[in-house]
Amino acid sequence: MRNRNTLEFIGLWEVLNNENFNRVQFDTFRNEAGLNRFTMTPQKWIDSTNAIGIISKSGRYGGTYAHYDLAMEFASWISPEFKLYIIQDYKRLKSDENSKLSLGWSLNREISKINYKIHTDAIKEYLLKNLTNEQLSYQYASEADMLNVALFNKRAKQWREENPDLKGNMRDYASLNELLILANMESYNAILIGKGMDQKERMIELRKLARTQLLSIEKLNNTGMKSLEDKSKK
Repeated sequence: MRNRNTLEFIGLWEVLNNENFNRVQFDTFRNEAGLNRFTMTPQKWIDSTNAIGIISKSGRYGGTYAHYDLAMEFASWISPEFKLYIIQDYKRLKSDENSKLSLGWSLNREISKINYKIHTDAIKEYLLKNLTNEQLSYQYASEADMLNVALFNKRAKQWREENPDLKGNMRDYASLNELLILANMESYNAILIGKGMDQKERMIELRKLARTQLLSIEKLNNTGMKSLEDKSKK
């Protein structure tokens, strides 16, 4: 414990884990470490710095004990072979951990595909149907509400009336793919406005865009589902 490097290590551990650690006294010991007159014992360290990482007991059943972190460092310092085993085991554990994370990521990705398939089956029921004459002729107060009808078949007010207990708006509960289609619709709508199209014409064009993109995404999803089925058979 007279070694400066040892003191710095156990001192750093105390700084990180012991809010009552006496840093002033620690700095004094660190400055004196290496001098011939400098001595250090576990009990002196504990009494002077309020350290908790090392415990020293006297008497017949006494002894000096250290926290796991400190004990591992002392063992590594005493035995280079022990330290090498620690390094190798650490590498093995990290490799296993990364492998499990990779597997978990793949599993979550495939589950999301399955959930998306269920979701698209539900929205097909309204998105692939034609808009009613009332929806086409209605003068929407905002472009955002028109887009809501083009994609979700309902205005924001209708959604709030149907879901009084939910906070936010329908877009807060949309899927990632719906939001992607919606973003594309907003860009396309800006182009149509620039061409001078009236709202009814734009509604028809935006509906076509939503349908086309939904079917394209579904086609990609079905390809992924087939791949998943093939993997499961293997």
